[in-house]
Amino acid sequence: MNNARIHKYVAVAALTTLLAGVPTMSYAVSRGETAHGVKAAAVGAEAEVAAAEVAAVARKAPTPRIVAPGQHVVAAPGFELWLTAEGKHWVDPDLPGDEQFRSVVDGNIDPTRPGVSLQASGFEGRYYLSGLYYGGKGTASRVEIRTSTGTVRGKLIELAGKPGWGVWYATTPLPAGDTGEDFLREVTVHDTKGRVYAELPLR
Repeated sequence: MNNARIHKYVAVAALTTLLAGVPTMSYAVSRGETAHGVKAAAVGAEAEVAAAEVAAVARKAPTPRIVAPGQHVVAAPGFELWLTAEGKHWVDPDLPGDEQFRSVVDGNIDPTRPGVSLQASGFEGRYYLSGLYYGGKGTASRVEIRTSTGTVRGKLIELAGKPGWGVWYATTPLPAGDTGEDFLREVTVHDTKGRVYAELPLR
């Protein structure tokens, strides 16, 4: 083989290699852009799914029972509550017929800041619990009372509109020999998204 033919083969091989590399490089760039786009789309889709799940939970979450002013709610035999624009009214089994009252307009609470109050009464081995909740962000959804024996779930009631406050209540057995002094640990009201609306640490 003469030098001219060898030179021709080398030139053709070099050109072939060069041309073969062009589409490979182009494919790599195109593939990288596509992968980046797919990744961004996936992240966006995950965020949309997460937002939709939160919204779905909020839609399904319970909200306070709306009551008319003066409408009595029977929480347990002898334990009744009702609301007026001035605040919370209730009677306990240990003091039948003795109406009690907790004001929301006497300046003892600050409705612009999250808060929970507690009134408790023991009678024949049971604890009758209730209080105000107010000032939290979002919509109140549920109340949990942490005790020395576990967690008790109560209920919420509010007047129509957006009063900025409501009442929670619950009943629970007292452990044998417990006077209630060490029984209650914390009261927490959650909103419809599962966040803390307001809380009251007791221990």
